[in-house]
Amino acid sequence: MKYAVVKINGSLFKVKEKDQIEVNRVSWKEGETVSLDDVLLFVDGAKIKIGTPRLKDTKIEAKLVKNYLGEKLYIYKFKAKTGYRRKTGFRAQKSLLSIEKLGN
Repeated sequence: MKYAVVKINGSLFKVKEKDQIEVNRVSWKEGETVSLDDVLLFVDGAKIKIGTPRLKDTKIEAKLVKNYLGEKLYIYKFKAKTGYRRKTGFRAQKSLLSIEKLGN
């Protein structure tokens, strides 16, 4: 089994080929294929490569499928006996990446 651990926007993800992962918004164009250089671990069957801190010769190709807004979260503030109530909402900006190719 072939997989890798890659760092994208400060978060670590375990990825395999043909995986789709949800990450915080990236600044690429939709449909663009990008090479990810921040590979920390690469496993190909019995071969294991561990970076110190990252692997220089291993790259991962990923394609940006779409940018979208995440699920809405509601934040409530409340103070007892004063009638103070506030409600605000928040939607995180997300990107959906498709892993095209693992390895060199």
